[in-house]
Amino acid sequence: MSVFLAKDFVQTREGLVFAVVETGLEKGRVLCFLRYVKKDNQWVKVNTEQANRLLIEQFPQYRYFSPCKDAFLHAVSLDDVCHHYQPRRRLREIIDVAKPDSSVIKDLIGLVGVLEAQGLPVSQLGVTGSILLGCHNSASDMDIVIYDREIFQAARRVISSYHEAGLSLLTSVAWRESFKRRDCALTFAEFCWHERRKFNKGLFAGRKFDISYVSEQAEEHTVRYKKQGAIKLIATIVCSEQAFDHPAVFAIDDPEIKEICCYTPTYTGQAEKGERVMVSGFLEQDENGQKRIVVGSSREAEGEYLKVIDND
Repeated sequence: MSVFLAKDFVQTREGLVFAVVETGLEKGRVLCFLRYVKKDNQWVKVNTEQANRLLIEQFPQYRYFSPCKDAFLHAVSLDDVCHHYQPRRRLREIIDVAKPDSSVIKDLIGLVGVLEAQGLPVSQLGVTGSILLGCHNSASDMDIVIYDREIFQAARRVISSYHEAGLSLLTSVAWRESFKRRDCALTFAEFCWHERRKFNKGLFAGRKFDISYVSEQAEEHTVRYKKQGAIKLIATIVCSEQAFDHPAVFAIDDPEIKEICCYTPTYTGQAEKGERVMVSGFLEQDENGQKRIVVGSSREAEGEYLKVIDND
């Protein structure tokens, strides 16, 4: 049986493509979010509101109440998966083609070449987003997936030393576009301060790219959480080793609350060990009384955030 990893895509027989949001299964279902719908034999991207409405009105079988997360999610049972798109396999197919069929693919091959020249093994890389589905266009970004934690950190170092690697950092215009797309609860200044130090985005040949870390350790989700209500808290990060995971996890020094768990990509890599943070999210408690704060209880995560307030 295929292992379903975050950043993979799954397609159903109705012509729906969902992006996998968390590695592993819950009760035989792939946890995911509807991203593309086939119309007139072409893939059309749908936003959050469109995706939710479509499932409610036409495809309720892909709405699932998760007892583990105490929330309604998008999910596809294994029996309903008719195609599994895998980023690593897709990148290998692209590299093996003698001649790129578009400027995007040409740039992707060039970017992978730069990373390989800097010592990153191509075997640990993949490509997701529109390129994974094959519906990219001349303006598409390049979404790189890295399946090894140490190699991901090495890639961040490559981006940070961009002047040596033939890469460039995002322009102010690109940062503004990224901020607008995220529609998060931070100010533009706060957003940029956090994002600029993550070194998980850049430009190659003028085209935006980003890198994501995905663990290949898949497991069945069985721990059940119950929502306890909205919460705001100030705490210190005591461990940030999983800051770039999906979801991102930050252990904190609170006597009752173990960690902050971020499902919203905006807050991936948001804080480092030793930093004081302010978090706004939802308090959850599992069957053993263990508490955590979740940021991203919905895809929009309206009013939810994680930000550094003191990094001395």
